[in-house]
Amino acid sequence: MAPSTAEMNGISSVSLALQSVLASLEDSKAENIVPIDLRGKSVIGDHMVIASGRSHRHVTAVADQLLRALKESGQGNGVKVEGLASGDWVLIDTGDIIIHIFRPEVREFYNIEKMWQAPELDGETVH
Repeated sequence: MAPSTAEMNGISSVSLALQSVLASLEDSKAENIVPIDLRGKSVIGDHMVIASGRSHRHVTAVADQLLRALKESGQGNGVKVEGLASGDWVLIDTGDIIIHIFRPEVREFYNIEKMWQAPELDGETVH
């Protein structure tokens, strides 16, 4: 398959997908959006994005809007979703990007940013 115009200009499809995810989260008024670069830290994906919604309903709405945006941009194939029914913590896995959308209390309890933003030890994969 031939590279896209964006890829020929040095912008990977993963970077475009990450920009799309961040834009959707901002549009839906998600709070405390934190992108984390996982390249070289883990094989589970290239990026992780952590965000908060204000309530169960807001978390679900943010996730729904993001899923629609991924589908509309052609990145919705094979996306896995967990936790949409409860609205406490929704996990969306696109393969390259893992998105966590939390209620603030749940986010504070699990504090996964701390784990993933920890410095690497001797250049080895830590996670």
